[in-house]
Amino acid sequence: MINLREVGAYASVADENGVDITFGIYLPGITSHDGYEVHVQVLHKADHFYENIQPRDFLLNYQEGSTNELWTAQVHLSPEDGSHFGLPGSYFYRYQLLQQVPDSDEKKIITRWFTDPFALATDIGLLSAVVTPESFPAFEWTDEEWKTPELADLVVYELHVEEFNSNFAGVMERIPFLKSLGVNCLELMPITSLKLNFNWGYEPLHYFAPYERWGGIQGLKQLVDACHSEGIAVILDVVYQHVDPSFPYNVIYKDTELESPMIGGDGPFGPEIDFSKDFAREYIQTANYHWLHEYHIDGFRYDEVTDLYDGPMGIQYAHIAYNTYIESLKIGRFTPTGKAGEYSRLIQCTEAQNRPQEILKDTFSTSTWQDSFRCMAEGMAETGTVDEHFVHQVLLDQNYTGYPSTKTVQDIEGQPVDMPVMPFQYLENHDNSQLISHVAILPDDIPYGDRSQFYKLQPFAIALYTCEGTPMLWQGQEFAQNYVLPTKGRARVGYQRNVNWEYFYDEYGTPLVHLYRTLGSLRRTYAALRSRESFYYVAESRIEDKVVAYRRHHGESGQVAIIFLNFSDAHQKISVPFPFSGTYREMIDHDKRPEAYDITVSEDNQSFEVEVPGHYGFVLIKE
Repeated sequence: MINLREVGAYASVADENGVDITFGIYLPGITSHDGYEVHVQVLHKADHFYENIQPRDFLLNYQEGSTNELWTAQVHLSPEDGSHFGLPGSYFYRYQLLQQVPDSDEKKIITRWFTDPFALATDIGLLSAVVTPESFPAFEWTDEEWKTPELADLVVYELHVEEFNSNFAGVMERIPFLKSLGVNCLELMPITSLKLNFNWGYEPLHYFAPYERWGGIQGLKQLVDACHSEGIAVILDVVYQHVDPSFPYNVIYKDTELESPMIGGDGPFGPEIDFSKDFAREYIQTANYHWLHEYHIDGFRYDEVTDLYDGPMGIQYAHIAYNTYIESLKIGRFTPTGKAGEYSRLIQCTEAQNRPQEILKDTFSTSTWQDSFRCMAEGMAETGTVDEHFVHQVLLDQNYTGYPSTKTVQDIEGQPVDMPVMPFQYLENHDNSQLISHVAILPDDIPYGDRSQFYKLQPFAIALYTCEGTPMLWQGQEFAQNYVLPTKGRARVGYQRNVNWEYFYDEYGTPLVHLYRTLGSLRRTYAALRSRESFYYVAESRIEDKVVAYRRHHGESGQVAIIFLNFSDAHQKISVPFPFSGTYREMIDHDKRPEAYDITVSEDNQSFEVEVPGHYGFVLIKE
């Protein structure tokens, strides 16, 4: 079994005699009996760029009979004049693999440098790091009372930390803005260490360490704790299908020509993790548990599950999801009381674009990315038409979409319990050009969407916030961020597209942000907009005129919402039956009107005509 307490690096408190550091690394199949040596080189961060201060080199000891071929060293760094050795702070380290040449005193270098696959802290690139405990105080969590929200109550915001606002602290700074959009869940694109060049993080190098440039251990914990204090869950985008070519269990075993305990062949995205190997499964499972316990993460978005799914009883994704779900039952934030009869609220969202319904139904997933909503919206934006299936997707019509609404899982005692499940619904995500670019492109040598057409996004935003399922926003869509993404090539993932926060204040962004904020408030306030009960006015909607209507209702409270969407340039009139007598009030522009726009219904199923402005919509709610 993998034990994080015997691998990685742990430093003592520095005193007048210096610093002690314990190192450990698993190298299955690599033993001292075959002449191998493992060295670690250590240098204080403050001495990193001084030519006359060289790293100290230490030999690791092979632990005979250990699980996974453990190599360890306990080293002492005594103070040294003219350097920072032995002082508090961060120490960089990296490993080297050598082998004795047979019948010779010579030792050849097998792998010149490799990072620690169990590093809990890092610096840029291939450097692992270990920090003396007094360098920063032990983090004190304040989220003891936090409970992960129910899936139906979520509004998710996907972001890339650096593009969104520089680092973890920058994301914290924007929490009030995110809350104003109704957001209560952040989906962070990969946050483990990257090399110095910018990329999205889908070439994982470290699996246990938050990126140091973004704030490292303290920064991520502060962000999660702050989010929880403001009612916001945090899920991580994790990459378990492939690794960076310089990942230790790839490069070492290519150099030694031994079979890797974790990596199979090279795939289109990089060296692929081989889940038929026990060590690979244990490694990934340990990473998930680490994020749940050490960083209080609320769940995961699993990248590229299409390639990881090998059936409901498979050893790849299904195995990860099941074990992570079972582990989450032990953690108080995932259940209301922690007693029998409750399912875990752990968020496990798959990227499974070719068969999302099947994977959602047959694994311990709670949700899935699926592109139907986005693809239809893009097609409608490009052609100026309305897809006849669009509202079926908005309302997750099971006869049309095939998504289950619940599944049977286990409670803390292993007894069956029904758990709600639903897909994420989105207009944009990091993998695609932003919706405004499908409306119109500005003429230039670098393509950008024409933000002056922002008003054409309005009915799509209303549909997103009034849909069944879990709405998800991609950074900047709320003020018509207008990047165009290449369809292929390194520019997709290696070109930094910072959020243009100045758009928030301009003539196009201001009205769109106001609409998003209003819709976020409505979804948060009215249970009918979060329910799993819907009705499509298919007979009354007129696809050819680009005007549609549907109803959302909450049976327990009797609350009803009727939504009208007009995707045309002109005002459109549409008549629909209102299901129950009472007063229905239009809520999107309620605060801007001198008088309320009410429709009073005197008898059930009485029809009324509503005139909807072009490229806009109404939400009429009966309490």
